[in-house]
Amino acid sequence: MSSRTIIIDHGSGFLKAGLSGWNEPQMIVPSIVNYIPCRENPGPSYARRRVSLGIDFGRPDTFSYPIERGRVLNWEGVEHIWSFVLEKHRREHEDSPVMVTEFPITEPTDRQKTLEIMFELLEVPSVLLVDQLQMSLYASGLLTGVVIDSGYGLTRVQPFHLGRPLPSCSKTLEFAGQDLSDYLFKSIFKADCNKHDLFQLETVTTTQINKCYVPQNLEEALEFHQSVPSGSDETNTYLLPDGTPVELAPLQRLAPEMFFSPQMFNHQGPSIPQAVVDSIQSCETWVRPLLISHLVACGGNTLYPGFTKRMFKELTEDHFSSTNATFWVGSNRNFSVWLGASVVAHLSTHRSEWVTKEEYDESMRL
Repeated sequence: MSSRTIIIDHGSGFLKAGLSGWNEPQMIVPSIVNYIPCRENPGPSYARRRVSLGIDFGRPDTFSYPIERGRVLNWEGVEHIWSFVLEKHRREHEDSPVMVTEFPITEPTDRQKTLEIMFELLEVPSVLLVDQLQMSLYASGLLTGVVIDSGYGLTRVQPFHLGRPLPSCSKTLEFAGQDLSDYLFKSIFKADCNKHDLFQLETVTTTQINKCYVPQNLEEALEFHQSVPSGSDETNTYLLPDGTPVELAPLQRLAPEMFFSPQMFNHQGPSIPQAVVDSIQSCETWVRPLLISHLVACGGNTLYPGFTKRMFKELTEDHFSSTNATFWVGSNRNFSVWLGASVVAHLSTHRSEWVTKEEYDESMRL
């Protein structure tokens, strides 16, 4: 295919896009759209709304996520984001083919809708739909292993053997980054919690990025934070709009513990390490050693300090030998799906899987 394929990896929280051949996406945008009334014809109905990308700071109550828990809820919003991405990249690469990573929970109708938008509305010359977790595996240079992906909407565990998924062994957990955000919203702002309040949104985002981490031992970490004198640790505070400092509670800083002790946060579980164990043990006995030696961590939640160390510790101390288990952890693992797709775009082995505009038109006539 063309040396300049446009790659779109659309997750529940963020969209990563760019041209193949690069080591990272050139565009990372929140998967957010907002609807505001048209000035010429104001009103709440669908026909009278105008869709825009991102958050309208003048109307912060109008934004929403078109994809939730890996499911598309708003195709118009998805189309708008894709249109924005292609407009940016087509300025220099007008006839480029487009590779789209498939949504985590995909039905045949979703694939058809994706092709319809790409060919009929966005007029691309050819499209390739690829599996997100398979792309993460390829980004690590592997064909066999277990991909552990924890993003904004879902946490998924998928074993692969020689490049092919073992679907009966996959595990999908409907708790991930958005649940951690929900906990921080509710625990920090309590009855005044409002996810469309820009100050609250910024506070939670800053807390997640700069102050949260995964403890190696929860009891010791809680004891440490509780022993620190109030006001002595500036990294433990956030500022109210009037400049008043407020201290974070110990468990708020340790909120990523949710992925290892979900019951503490009123989630049924299982924990992510337990999901990995369950997935591998559901595979045939002969392939398990190969899978254990190739554990691939990816997704934004794995970037929390201490995450991969805690994961390796729990897996090796309780289930697998540390001499056999190997974690493959890349520094850019929050967009390993995109990177794997960038590699696949140049492989001739996938050439037959591309769908051209002519083939799509022919199939629609049948």
